[in-house]
Amino acid sequence: MQVLEETIARIEHDRVTNSFVGRTFDRARREAAGIDQRRRSGHTLPMLAGVPYAVKNLFDIQGLVTLAGGKINASNPTAARDATLVTRMSDAGAVLVGTLNMDEHAYGFTTENTHFGATRNPHDPTRVAGGSSGGSAAAVANGLVSLTLGSDTNGSIRVPASLCGTFGLKPTFGRLSRSGSFPFVASLDHVGPFAANAADLAAVYDALQGADTTDPACAQRAADTVAVQLIGAPWREDVCLAAAKALEDAGVAQCRIA
Repeated sequence: MQVLEETIARIEHDRVTNSFVGRTFDRARREAAGIDQRRRSGHTLPMLAGVPYAVKNLFDIQGLVTLAGGKINASNPTAARDATLVTRMSDAGAVLVGTLNMDEHAYGFTTENTHFGATRNPHDPTRVAGGSSGGSAAAVANGLVSLTLGSDTNGSIRVPASLCGTFGLKPTFGRLSRSGSFPFVASLDHVGPFAANAADLAAVYDALQGADTTDPACAQRAADTVAVQLIGAPWREDVCLAAAKALEDAGVAQCRIA
C-alpha cells in the first residue's frame, strides 16, 4: 500500500506532463489491499504483485466509459468488463491507477488533445511527447508509474517511446489480444507495453501473452516467455532491483518497478 500511496502522490503533484486523464485510485487501493493480504498470509505472489500501472485511454475498464481521447464518446455506456490485457495485468498482481492521455481516437503523433490538453515531454516540456500513446510514454519517463499500456497502428508506441526515452514494444500482429480496446484500423492495430527498462518490459510482456478467442486476430497459442531469456532466470524483483541499483550507482537516471 505504501508504494501505491507514493505513486498517487506523484501523479497528483505532476505539473509537467499532463499524462493522466482519469484516476482509478479507489480500485487501486482495493487491489493493493488484496495483494498485501495475500503477502501477510504467506501466499506466493504473482509476477507483478503491487506494481502500479496505467493504460492508454482506449482500454476498457469496468464501470468507466472508454473515451479513446474523444468527448464524443462520453455518452456511451460504461464498459461491462475490463479489456483482456487489463484483466491479465490484474491477474499478474499489478495495480491500476488510471487512464492516460492520447491523440483523439489514436489519430495523431503528438498527443496534443483538444479536449484534455497536450501531454508534454518530461525531458523538455516545450516539446511534444509523441503519439498517439504520448501519455503512456511520458508517465513512465517522468517516473509516475513503472509500467503502462498503449497501442500502435502506425508508430503510436514506437514514436513516443523514442521521443521520451522509454522502452516500448509493438509486438508481432496477433501476439497480444486487442479485445476491449477502442479500434482504429483493425488490420493494423497492435497493443503493447511501455517500461523504464528492458527487464521490466519483458516481465510485463510475459504477463500479457496468451490466446484469446474474443479477438479474432489473436494467435491461439500459449505464451512464449521472454524474461527468462533476457535475464537468464525467471523475473524476480530482487534481480531487477539489483540491476537498477547498479545503473543508479553508475549515474544512469531511470525509474523502476518498486
